[in-house]
Amino acid sequence: MTKKFVVALALVLAFALSASAAVTVRLGVTGSVYDEMWQPVKEALAKEGINLEVIQFTDYVTPNRALADGDIDLNGFQHRIYFADELESRGYKLTNIANTFVVPLNLYSIKIKTLDEIKDGDVIAIPNDPTNGGRAIKVLATSGLITLREGAGFNPTKEDIVSYSKKITIQELAANTIPSALPDVAAGVINDTYALDYGLKASDAVYADQAREKEYWNLIAARTADLEDAEKLAVYIKVVDAYQSEVMKAHLSKLYGGFFRPVGWEEGLLTPFIK
Repeated sequence: MTKKFVVALALVLAFALSASAAVTVRLGVTGSVYDEMWQPVKEALAKEGINLEVIQFTDYVTPNRALADGDIDLNGFQHRIYFADELESRGYKLTNIANTFVVPLNLYSIKIKTLDEIKDGDVIAIPNDPTNGGRAIKVLATSGLITLREGAGFNPTKEDIVSYSKKITIQELAANTIPSALPDVAAGVINDTYALDYGLKASDAVYADQAREKEYWNLIAARTADLEDAEKLAVYIKVVDAYQSEVMKAHLSKLYGGFFRPVGWEEGLLTPFIK
């Protein structure tokens, strides 16, 4: 073989190996429930030559920082109102690329079965981050345990409480610690992933969250700059398509019995970035 032919053959082989190599997408999540949740997506993407790697975090603060810093490619753990607060307070350049589901933020207890059993002096735990804390305050308000002042706004705080039906104390704790704190409090408002990790079911709730506002829709986020990269955008479109599928809808229904309800899949949030 001539030297020119050998060089050409080497280039062809190098291109073939590059094309066949799997692309790895690192997805940041919070809660072990996501390992099982994303399994159908991982399987679908593997057929497309995409390796979806689910990276676990233990809190709600780190995944957005990790995404902004480029340590991960996407994250999928938060709802819209929390995401908006993170962008405003921390200045991250991130974009919501897909809606996933909406979940309840329920009141749980291992000591009582009904709201009527809550008595004066009891302690109720709620998340200490502003967005989930505000949502938890609204859960307590709709349950009748507290009354909020008129005009309290979308994200109320304890200062917005004007009356209590029982003389309870509201204790603010890190969201991931509330399940383990249940033996020490009368009840706690617990985020979905932490409830599932702790073995709680939606049917175990002392009081079920009634909120379904769009601000509580969960999402997949990406770095805004990455959406200008045609190759990355093409991969992210495949990730979203694999998630927003009939297979995934059936998977969510079977495994979680309505805990995670698909929502907003028709919005096509990546469409404006396709050139």
